[in-house]
Amino acid sequence: MPMNRIHRKICQSDEWATRMRSSVLPWAVGDVPLDGDVLELGPGYGITTRWLADHGGRLTAVEVDPKLATDLRTRFHGEVDVREGDGAALPFADESFDAVVCFTMLHHVPSPEQQDQLFAEARRVLRPGGVFAGSDSRLSLRFRIIHLGDTMVPVPPDTLPTRLRGAGFEEANVGLDDRSIRFHATRQP
Repeated sequence: MPMNRIHRKICQSDEWATRMRSSVLPWAVGDVPLDGDVLELGPGYGITTRWLADHGGRLTAVEVDPKLATDLRTRFHGEVDVREGDGAALPFADESFDAVVCFTMLHHVPSPEQQDQLFAEARRVLRPGGVFAGSDSRLSLRFRIIHLGDTMVPVPPDTLPTRLRGAGFEEANVGLDDRSIRFHATRQP
């Protein structure tokens, strides 16, 4: 989804990579088993993909932006299966993955209805007992300014557990820190 020039620069910066690797990713998925078949939705520039590839099992990534998907295929050639596609219409069979993750991308999904479809697709491709987990940014003035001209549909943390249960997850938990939300939802056997 569209991102302005400043936003693109931030998402490729060393500072952003350091924050994601040192605090956000361990906080968001530190207790999620990543040793099986893992699907990352919306990897963007690949900062989170690099971390996942170093911490997990067999990694597949789905990126909606054709140029970013091509760049990721080149960067992770043979190490990560990168597909171009939409998280709300995943090109995988039911019960294909042990974990589905996404980081700071949900607010780029153009509507709450499409976000809910992405949640349902994550559940569909998870194996029983699998976990859907990740993080997104909390709404703030700074967040709004960074996203001027971007697609920006914030996910209200207080509605997320109900929305995840509505997508078919039996368990859904949300945590907050000063700038981010994290979530874990489990597909029961």
